[in-house]
Amino acid sequence: MPILKTVTLGCKVNQYETEYLRQALRGVGYREAAGGEAADLCLVNTCTVTAEGALKSRKAIRQLARENPQAKIIVMGCYATDAPDAVASLPGVVQVVRDKKELPHLLAQLGLPDAPTGISSFGRRHRAYVKIQDGCRAGCAYCVIPRVRPRLWSRPAEEVVAEIRRLIDGGYSEVVLTGIHLGHYGLDSNASAGQRQGRTLTELVHAILGLKGQFRVRLSSLEAAEVTPELIQLMRDHPDRLCPHLHLPLQSGSDAVLKRMRRRWSSGQFVERCLAVRESLDEPALTTDVIVGFPGETAADFEATCRVIQEVGFSKVHCFRFSPRRGTPAATMPNQVPGRVKRRRAAELIRLGQGQRREYCERLVGRRLQVLAESVDPDHPENLLGTAGRYVPVRLAGTATWLGRLLWVRAEGLGGHCIEATPADSNGAGKGTTPRQR
Repeated sequence: MPILKTVTLGCKVNQYETEYLRQALRGVGYREAAGGEAADLCLVNTCTVTAEGALKSRKAIRQLARENPQAKIIVMGCYATDAPDAVASLPGVVQVVRDKKELPHLLAQLGLPDAPTGISSFGRRHRAYVKIQDGCRAGCAYCVIPRVRPRLWSRPAEEVVAEIRRLIDGGYSEVVLTGIHLGHYGLDSNASAGQRQGRTLTELVHAILGLKGQFRVRLSSLEAAEVTPELIQLMRDHPDRLCPHLHLPLQSGSDAVLKRMRRRWSSGQFVERCLAVRESLDEPALTTDVIVGFPGETAADFEATCRVIQEVGFSKVHCFRFSPRRGTPAATMPNQVPGRVKRRRAAELIRLGQGQRREYCERLVGRRLQVLAESVDPDHPENLLGTAGRYVPVRLAGTATWLGRLLWVRAEGLGGHCIEATPADSNGAGKGTTPRQR
């Protein structure tokens, strides 16, 4: 029985695609390597969104080659598409998959002539990522993704719903809808600009919520402009099944920087949409991405970003230092910001984000929260660790039999980076799902 190892770098879409390949190959006799066991075949799904992602991808390939000297290494993902010759020159690499459309051909080479339409499990996790679309046509000046990902494509709604049905039946309590540009769901490369070929994202989510079972749905990331009144209403109508959490990338709070980034909205429009979400939903979690040190960013531009973050009140801020990517307009823009300035601004923004996260968690104290129990606390085995629908970490007293369940808890206070909670009913199981067998 041939032995398989997989390594995934980067986004949730990559994680889904790797899981898809892993399950497909198990179906034709591959077994996953245990412990330090050497593999016959290694699959590496790479990332190149940042220079760090590309560096980690190269390191992962070299490490696999050292640890599995007899293995065939097949490399795919965004870095493989962006720099195929560089990838092909790395030790152990026998094939570079430059386009994800080649995956069915790859599976046929490995003994699976009929590619499956989806997955039925997601490793040893309690939440599953489900890819619903691919491609992006936003054209942001800093982003390499439109060049390395396929053109716009959306999975048929019926296929997505059927896959999620299988995951629910398998005991998964949370499903995260993911894509390269989630809000483009329903658009197609062959359609005219703005014309949809299928259901909208809101219509797809509505269909998913019609499934029976104890589960919840989370949206991975949306542009603020894509948060429609219909989507907000759906979140209002299903607060326990559609997580009250939206990840809305800001990138910058300076309109001058946003214009150079080729972003579609002004900071004022972004704030307006965020506040509309806050007014409509009960203490929603709003998280964001911010790039510091974009070419030409001045101290005043950075202060504008800090003001927007303070005005919105995010529950989590992901801060990235600008990383010039070859072939993007931003890579050759004048007035590149020195590294020391980027580091200083990033540190300041991280401190600001940490303060906002604590303030948000404090507002949740005393509330009932729905939590997915995910692991036993390694430092305190009598406790469980999980994630609330509002995307905050929670620790509560409980037993391993509750793992994989959706639990109703009461937030009692803050402890380190977690909300400390107690079960909201006598046994802690709330309306939880039955844990699946391992």
